[in-house]
Amino acid sequence: MKREEALETAADLPSKAWLRETLIPAWIARAVRPGRAGFVEMFDPAEPARDPGSLRTTLVTARLTYVFSHAHLLDPQGEALAAARHGFAFLRDACREGGRGRFLHSVREDGTPVDARTDLYDLAFVLFAMAWYYRATQDDQALAIADEVIGFIESEMVHPQGGFAEDTAGTLPRRQNPHMHLLEAFHALTEATGEQRWLDHASAIVRLAREHLVDAETGTLGEYFTDDWKSAPGAARLICEPGHHFEWTWLLLHHWRLTGDTQARDLAERLYGFAIRHGLDDGSAGPLAAFDVFDRTGKVTASTKLLWPQTEAIKAFLARIEFLDDADAAERLDKHLASLFRCFVAPETGLWFNQLAKDGAPTQTVIPVRVLYHLLLALAEWERVRG
Repeated sequence: MKREEALETAADLPSKAWLRETLIPAWIARAVRPGRAGFVEMFDPAEPARDPGSLRTTLVTARLTYVFSHAHLLDPQGEALAAARHGFAFLRDACREGGRGRFLHSVREDGTPVDARTDLYDLAFVLFAMAWYYRATQDDQALAIADEVIGFIESEMVHPQGGFAEDTAGTLPRRQNPHMHLLEAFHALTEATGEQRWLDHASAIVRLAREHLVDAETGTLGEYFTDDWKSAPGAARLICEPGHHFEWTWLLLHHWRLTGDTQARDLAERLYGFAIRHGLDDGSAGPLAAFDVFDRTGKVTASTKLLWPQTEAIKAFLARIEFLDDADAAERLDKHLASLFRCFVAPETGLWFNQLAKDGAPTQTVIPVRVLYHLLLALAEWERVRG
């Protein structure tokens, strides 16, 4: 099946109109409660009116500020901009500590600290949110905050063995995941501002991946590491995730687009190839979907299927269609999208099952609102490439 044919056969699935008319309005109503500061962190479809509590995290606030900023760009006439402004104000005034680039890991609605650590994973999403909020509003406050954050990272979190510390508490093991999302944020800031410095930061993360995060022998992406970027001891040494292989594939191909770095393209090819060979259920005994965990030999060690790896597979297929004209990825895209809406996401409501067992039975019914970031971005990419 050719690229154009695959995209046409997917045309009857929910698309940009669905994002505008169903997904975003429904999640604004669920995540933003009248008279309440910040965003709801978890949503229980069985008890939609239940008080969500007062805990707020920088991570969820930043992710949803991104979501509603991007949604505004997709539909400037909708209600998403007000939700994005709501999130930005809470990040700026409650999660942020005194204009020094520090963000508290979690707070109460009134801004009272709960966990005062500054976490690299959180900061990556603050940077990402600032890039998209700036694109949506042209508000220079967002770029000023991004400057504060990168200043804090470079002055307080640079690690002598390369990359950055997990947080201000010196937590171990080290992880690839915060660095991956820094790469995503640096790309977003590059495209929002046109400034070369953000692309230089992105290239440094790609070098880190090539030199330390991806195993040269197997072509697999590790998750957990010691202080000096050796594989973490014990069972953690073998843990790999198909979803992150796909997510890095998408990022590395976009890095190739932005820089012409063919080594990034080749690294994406290795990661994608391993994930395609070992990380997907073919649908013969359950939903066609990416598994949660495999090891460096390709053995599936967690046959459950979270929603977010499915969105990352979709993004990887789209990047390979867009940049490599990959006919196999086009076929996979069509099937994966159909499975996403048949097994995970309810088109009528925009609700989803966060995780399925191998046979497709839901294992979780409460919805982590942070996953909306994955869903919105994947479907927006689908619309962009299809368009």
